[in-house]
Amino acid sequence: MEGSLQAPTRHTIPWRDEEFYDEAALDAELRRVADICHGCRRCFNLCDSFPILFDKIDESPNEEVSDLSGADLKAVVDACTLCDMCFMTKCPYVPPHEFDLDFPHLMLRYRAVENRNGETSFADTQLAEMGRNGAIGTVLSGAANWATKPDNGLTRPLMEAVLGIDARAHVPPFVDTPLTKQAPALLPAPNPAGPAFGRKVAIYAGCHDEFNDNTPGVAAMKVFAHQGVEVRIEHPECCGMPKFENGNLPAVASAAERISAHFAGLIEQGYDIVPLTTSCALMLKFEWPLIEPDNANVALLSKHTFDVSEYVVRLSKGCGLAPIEAMPQSIAVHFACHARAQNIGSKAMEMLRLIPEAKPRLTERCSGHGGKWGLFRENFDRAVKVGKPTARALVKDEPDIIVSECPLAGPHLRQVIEANGSTPPDRIGHPIEVMARAYGL
Repeated sequence: MEGSLQAPTRHTIPWRDEEFYDEAALDAELRRVADICHGCRRCFNLCDSFPILFDKIDESPNEEVSDLSGADLKAVVDACTLCDMCFMTKCPYVPPHEFDLDFPHLMLRYRAVENRNGETSFADTQLAEMGRNGAIGTVLSGAANWATKPDNGLTRPLMEAVLGIDARAHVPPFVDTPLTKQAPALLPAPNPAGPAFGRKVAIYAGCHDEFNDNTPGVAAMKVFAHQGVEVRIEHPECCGMPKFENGNLPAVASAAERISAHFAGLIEQGYDIVPLTTSCALMLKFEWPLIEPDNANVALLSKHTFDVSEYVVRLSKGCGLAPIEAMPQSIAVHFACHARAQNIGSKAMEMLRLIPEAKPRLTERCSGHGGKWGLFRENFDRAVKVGKPTARALVKDEPDIIVSECPLAGPHLRQVIEANGSTPPDRIGHPIEVMARAYGL
């Protein structure tokens, strides 16, 4: 029987158990799941993992999962971006169904085994060191940004040859000063006439916001302070999503322990925690509690963490918002995968509908970027292919503004829009930037 009468659930990730890394058990589970997917095929159009799996089965001698080699299964894993959309939107066999199928976390398990065996690539390992890379990149921003420009014919081919980063892929530029160091001069005082006066928010600047693009963070602090909220900016360290993608679960657990302890004191002081990046919010809310289920600080942080758009909507329902000027513009909203995976609905759409006369329209498709996955030479063309229908949908009605809650999806979608033969906007920013603009902030 398909589906279940009960709400979907996810198991904790038993990464400390030796059985989790047993390669024979992993192979058996991969084939069990592949056989179920082969009989269903509902996910054929989500990403390339499933077409690769189905094609390899169809082209095998007996058209059976048992015909697949280990290399065939690895190709399926390597195409997965861990977007979670098969679990969230398509699969009828997720727990508590008796088939007990969690495809993304099975891919994660495979990568955890690879990581433990030292098989994660050098480039993947080094790109995941976001805190180190960001600290160096901001200090050397002039040289780093020159070297990573897509039109740099000297350094980009070298980066592709050495690190495997496709010469055409957008590499986020670095700011000169991290957001947390700018914050003391930028933080506005809470508006005493704001309807949310007395509330407190600690904005968690993800690595991209801290080191690469301050714009969403500045917009968020201005919008929150305008409502009367007392705001502070925090970046204790990377949430670990890039290492999560690599299957480096011990490192993720270690980061979760430190960061949750950092925020626990602020929560006790009455602060809500608002990550600027959807991936960070997903980690704090959902993935960390599955990795560290017995950590009280992790559980506390999960309950007090809100996505940016979610928090604005929460304020609007709890105490109301300061009056917003009319903004008669059409807004194409990309519903990023890690926003969808939070299972809270499109809070960006809800937020933008609070602007009088604004006309937001939603596109619920993957951009194709998949964190650092889409940067690599072997994945870039696939990332563009997956993103092309999304890009077409976004520009279809010639919107005045295009936004995405994913900071990596925005620049990638600009490239894909251009690849589709359309003219991209100068920027695809975060929806909170539109709110700041509507307030004239």
